[in-house]
Parts: sequence; C-alpha cells; structure tokens
Amino acid sequence: MALNLKTLGVRSISALVFVIVLMGAVLYSYWSLILFFLIISVIGIHEFYNLANKLGAKPFRLPGYLLGVSVFLAFVDFATIFNYYFKQNVFAYLSILTMLFLLTTCVLKLRQQPILDLCYTVFGVIYVSIPFALVGYLAGTWSSLNQTGDGSAWTILSVIFLIWSNDTFAYLGGSLFGKHKLLERVSPGKTWEGTVFGVLVTIVVSFLLQTYLLHSENMLLWITLGILVPITATIGDLFESLLKRKAGVKDSGSLMPGHGGVLDRFDSLLFVVPVTLVVVKFLS
Repeated sequence: MALNLKTLGVRSISALVFVIVLMGAVLYSYWSLILFFLIISVIGIHEFYNLANKLGAKPFRLPGYLLGVSVFLAFVDFATIFNYYFKQNVFAYLSILTMLFLLTTCVLKLRQQPILDLCYTVFGVIYVSIPFALVGYLAGTWSSLNQTGDGSAWTILSVIFLIWSNDTFAYLGGSLFGKHKLLERVSPGKTWEGTVFGVLVTIVVSFLLQTYLLHSENMLLWITLGILVPITATIGDLFESLLKRKAGVKDSGSLMPGHGGVLDRFDSLLFVVPVTLVVVKFLS
C-alpha cells in the first residue's frame, strides 16, 4: 500500500494535539485533570451508547449520562474547597437517586427489550465512567500533583507512557517478528510475538521511568506495573476491538481525525487504571 502523506500528516497533527492537551491537563492541576477526564468520560459513554445501538440495544441516554457524571464526581476529592461531609456523601447519594431515576425510566418507557437496554446503559457507566474517575482518584490531592512519586501527576503520566510503550513496541515487534496470531477472530493484526515484545520492552521502560523520572525507591511497584500494564492494556484493546467488530464499525467515534474516538484512544487505559490502583494500594 502506497504511503498517503496527507493521511499521515492529519494523523500526526491530531496525535500531537492529543498529547499536548492530555499532558497539559494532567500536569497543570488536579482540577484540570478532573475536568479533562470528566469531559472525556461523557464523550466515551456517548460513543459506547452509539455502539450499543448497532448491537441491537437502545440505552437510556439521559439517565445514563447523568449517572455517569454523578458516579464520576463521587470519586473526586473536593476536600480542598468543601467540607468532609460534602466530599463523602453528596454525589454518592446523587448516584443512588440517578440510578432510581434510570430504573423508573426503564419501567415507564415502552420498549421491546427494556432489561437489555438497562444493562447496556449501566454497563456504559461501569466500563467508561468509573475507570476515568479512578484516574483522578489515583492522582490524589492538589499537593500530590505538584510532586514526583506515587500519586503525583507524573505517576499518572508514567502509567500512560507504559501504555504507549506497549502499543508502540507490540506493533513493531509484530511487524518484525509476528507469525502466530494472538486472537485472530477479534484482532487479526495482533501476534504473540508482538505482545511478548511489547511486555518485555515496557518492563525496561518502567524501570527507566522509576529510576530517572520518578526517582522512586519502590522498584517492586514499577516492575509489577511494567508487567501488568501491557497485559491489561492488551486485554482492554481486545475488548474494544470485540465491541467494534460485533457492531460492524471501524472506529468508536471521530473525535480525533485519523485516530477514531475516545474509546479508540483510551480503551487500554480503561482496563489499566483499576488494576494500577489495586497494585498501588498493595505495593506502595
């Protein structure tokens, strides 16, 4: 296939803008990080509901969006501007009320398969909103974002760098050495050789980040993340590929020209963040 310079240029510019906005949002402050991922989560839910439509369901969109936002905000640390009671309860209670609103909508709407529609609606929140909310939860408070080390903005970016490392080197490894398909019925392009190569290089990258960027003394944590992040990222990528294949679409959306939508760009992160949080809790 001939190289399309115009397409390559569009993809490159789009990727550059994406990286600048993402890094700027994470590094600027805790609240810019929260706002960025809140917006991304709403767009992601919208894309998932579009996929659900193609899979034969009709999610309850308005209650779904409201539930996604309230669940997201329930994980946000408002302690710096509000009192403890507000931080701990209001959005958690709002999530419960929104869930009741969703159930009521399910009962009152005249649909052929309301339970299926309800399941897709709730799963969109679980799949998209909660992992994005956990990014902010993992980042911690405002003060931790101005430091390096576990819980800081650079720690969040380091996890994202590990995902990018795995994506890049799994692709290169598959292109150079790939012979055995990983899961052809879901993603024909992925190979075992590329996957293993991506994991091995990402372990090295994790060690370098831990030593030279974060200056962390917790080598066990970062070696563990170096192993688990690429494995989990691959599963997340395969899951979204399965969704798109069943829905009969190439991309989940068109937010980023040449790259697709939010779910296309963050499919790995949605699976990586919950696992990272558990590892950090146990090994920090």
